[in-house]
Amino acid sequence: MMGNEAHDQYPKKLQACDSYSQKYKLKLIMLIILTNLFTIYIFIGPLSFFYHSSDTNSMLHELNSTKAELAATHSILSELQHRLNSTNLLVQALLIDLTRQQDKPSSNSAVKLASEDSITVVASDELSLALGPHKLPFGYSPRIGSDEIHTTVGAACMRFHEELHQYMAYEIGGECPVDDVLLAHRLTLKGCEPLPRRRCRAKSPTNYVEPLRLPDSLWTTPPDASVVWDPYTCKSYQCLIDSKNKYCNNCFDLQGMEISRWIFDDGGLDFGIDQVLATKTAGTIRIGLDIGGQTGTFAARMRERNVTIITSTLNLDGPFNNFVASRGLIPMHLSISQRLPFFENTLDIVHSIDAISNWIPDTMLEFLLYDIYRVLRPGGLFWLEHFFCFGSQLNTTYVPMLDQIGFSKLRWHAAMKLDRRIQKSKWYISALLEKPII
Repeated sequence: MMGNEAHDQYPKKLQACDSYSQKYKLKLIMLIILTNLFTIYIFIGPLSFFYHSSDTNSMLHELNSTKAELAATHSILSELQHRLNSTNLLVQALLIDLTRQQDKPSSNSAVKLASEDSITVVASDELSLALGPHKLPFGYSPRIGSDEIHTTVGAACMRFHEELHQYMAYEIGGECPVDDVLLAHRLTLKGCEPLPRRRCRAKSPTNYVEPLRLPDSLWTTPPDASVVWDPYTCKSYQCLIDSKNKYCNNCFDLQGMEISRWIFDDGGLDFGIDQVLATKTAGTIRIGLDIGGQTGTFAARMRERNVTIITSTLNLDGPFNNFVASRGLIPMHLSISQRLPFFENTLDIVHSIDAISNWIPDTMLEFLLYDIYRVLRPGGLFWLEHFFCFGSQLNTTYVPMLDQIGFSKLRWHAAMKLDRRIQKSKWYISALLEKPII
């Protein structure tokens, strides 16, 4: 009996156990489903914004950081390329200097290398400070492509250590040495152009007087008190007139030959201003440059015809720039070695008499002529007067060179002049050339 009852109760316990197991599995399945639903709700429901927003902001931050690092890397690469080029030029300059001075024991310890620029400089704090580099106050500039700027100075300056060291030796904030002829002019003629800036005050003339008013100033000799005469042989304008400055033909005597220049047109080498201006529509020749314009008489003649001319000239043992300025005209202390400081297609006329001739090396002359073409506007005039050369050079060198530049010839005259001193035929060319309107 007891065995039968136990046997009868066993299926009932087994069924209860199966029922409990099914309920447990069902609860487990429900829990898994609820967990999945809750997870889906988190990622696609309202709370998902915080997760996605956080991920997006993080990604944007990383992208911006990467972009900034790439820009900085590009700047560094550009700077390294610049320094590499400067170093190559430096090595070439040093090799030339070492070759020149290999037989001379160097006792001058003033030459050193600037660690950041890779430029040979005189061991002068003032020169190193003047040349830079100077960090930009607001950091990297995309327009410049760098975070620093360098002061402009002629590359040839680095070849003349002693003169450059002397030029930069002065009292900061004091009076500048009067060296614009003996030193600065010599450096300029050697190609050290532009010169480095200096932190000193240029000497003022003693008993300075106000200039005359226009138009009287155009044809009146300026007062001597308008010039610092220390560096010149003459100490007055009358001395320059009497001694006939060897660098110009009585150009300081405004009541002599100067007063009649460019008035008459002889149909040959000497063109008249009115005849030249008549080749263009009235009023379209307004601004220009006179290269090697001495005391500014060409600019004075043009000023009378409402044309503004800048006169480039050097102080060749005389105050040429001061003289031009005292006449109420615009001087520019500039040699023909320097790139013309004008943007392309801007000037109506460029003029030169005597300054451009065969004394200029052929390659240098070709660069100069192309530079004149560059700054002239289409239809602008290049008035070349009294270009002199030998007969053997005329058709073999200079005529082909002028033709190659691309000017159109409005007027052309060539004439021969015998020169017994050199026993060779000397030819002069006067030409009125036009930049074509393409």
